[in-house]
Amino acid sequence: MTRCRHNRGFTLLEVMVALMIFALFAVAVERAGSQYFSHFERIEGKTLATWIAQNTLAKIRLATNLPSVSENSDELDYADFHWKVTTKVSTTGDPTIRRVDITVDQYQNNGRDPRQQLVFSGFVGKN
Repeated sequence: MTRCRHNRGFTLLEVMVALMIFALFAVAVERAGSQYFSHFERIEGKTLATWIAQNTLAKIRLATNLPSVSENSDELDYADFHWKVTTKVSTTGDPTIRRVDITVDQYQNNGRDPRQQLVFSGFVGKN
C-alpha cells in the first residue's frame, strides 16, 4: 500500500526566514534609494549655484566700467528655489584688474535657512 503525502504549505519557520530575507532586502533598497536622492539634490544644488555664479560674473564682465571695490548681496528665484548671491569685488596688484568672489547660498526650510552651495572666483579686467 502506498501512502500519499499531502503538501500542507510552508512551515512557520520557513515563512519567518522568507520574511526576514525580504525585510533585509527592503532595508537595503531603501538605503540605496535615500542615498541616491540625497546625492541627486546635492549635485542639483551645486549645478544651479554654478550657473548663477557664472551668470553673475558674466554680467559684471559685460559692464562698460571696471567694478568698484565693494561687497553686496542680492536674492533671486531661480529654478524653483530661492537664492542669496553675495558678490565681493577686491583689488589686485594690477590697478586694471579686479578679483570677484561670488558666494551662492540656497535657502532651505521655506526661506529661513541659507545653506552655502558654492564659492566662485574670477577676475575682471579693463577693456
